[in-house]
Amino acid sequence: MRIVFTITLLFLISGVVTGQSPKPEPPSGANHDGVSPAPADHAQTTSLAKRSVLDILAEAHQKLEHGEAQEAITMLEQLTATSGEPAKGVQHELGIAYYRTGKLLSAERAFARAIEEDPNDMESVQMRGLSLYRLGRPAAAIPFLERVRQWTPNANADANYVLGLCYVNSQRLDDARQAFANQFSVPPNSGSAYLLLSKMLMQANLPEAAADAAKKALDLTPRLPLAHFMLGEFYLFKSDPERALREFEQEREINPANFAVYDRLGDVYTRSGQYQPAQEALTKAISLDTSSTGPFILMGKVLLRRDDPQTSLLYLQHAEKMDPGNYITHTLLGQAYRSLGREEEAKKEIDAASEIHAASQLKLQPEP
Repeated sequence: MRIVFTITLLFLISGVVTGQSPKPEPPSGANHDGVSPAPADHAQTTSLAKRSVLDILAEAHQKLEHGEAQEAITMLEQLTATSGEPAKGVQHELGIAYYRTGKLLSAERAFARAIEEDPNDMESVQMRGLSLYRLGRPAAAIPFLERVRQWTPNANADANYVLGLCYVNSQRLDDARQAFANQFSVPPNSGSAYLLLSKMLMQANLPEAAADAAKKALDLTPRLPLAHFMLGEFYLFKSDPERALREFEQEREINPANFAVYDRLGDVYTRSGQYQPAQEALTKAISLDTSSTGPFILMGKVLLRRDDPQTSLLYLQHAEKMDPGNYITHTLLGQAYRSLGREEEAKKEIDAASEIHAASQLKLQPEP
């Protein structure tokens, strides 16, 4: 999931700025005539220096706006090293630049300094929370994201989403439900809110908690679409096809136009060796949605089990055109060709499947 936030321009610079540092005064503090400069001259020098810093800051911001984050970092780091007392806003811009280049530790530190300069810098507070979350510190991120929500309730759906994920990681499921409800603009104690929580928990690989949330959703709203579907997914995950079948059948009664229900019914029937009802369910899935490869692949598998490799080949070839990088499709194509006695084509598909599978396994290996 990539999260994009609008970066507000902090400083608007008008007028012509020299961009040059003022000439250093003699060590004695006197001018060439031996007379101390007038206070007005000193004020003018200070003003010019400040305007020069702000000019550099504005230029760095423009580079950020045009995707030149590394160039902005170089300018801002030089500015912090040479300008003495840092100008307000430099750490904010540095944090944004670090975040965009994936330097999350540096970004978190910069946002912390920006908040010290201005505790009401809402964007720095929010971005510090996001940086902490991406650094694997969701509990530490929560206070910052909560502050953003207090300042601007419902203003940023992305912040509510990340806050919800932080709550999930911290096992604060009621708070997570509240955050997701805010994100999707549903009442927090409704069946819809519990269904959203169930979906997020399943994605977080917390299936038991996801099932509990789906059951609560059905207690509150007995005919809530997708709630039985979520429970069916849970029972499939637990390798309990009988209970999965009951849930998917109930979902079909509530939501008969959902192609995914028939896809899952086809899966359940296939697992239990009931190939005729599996074929019927998958035909319905394909009739409702021709853009998903899953039903085509599963239909090819079912037809192979029913000793119909020629028809299976038609579905599998269609799936391969839609997604050439699916190794399961190539494996089943190899089986279909072999059943038809087309050994050369079968070998080609099996080799392709092996290459794709090996490449996918290699990508999963951790970097050294």
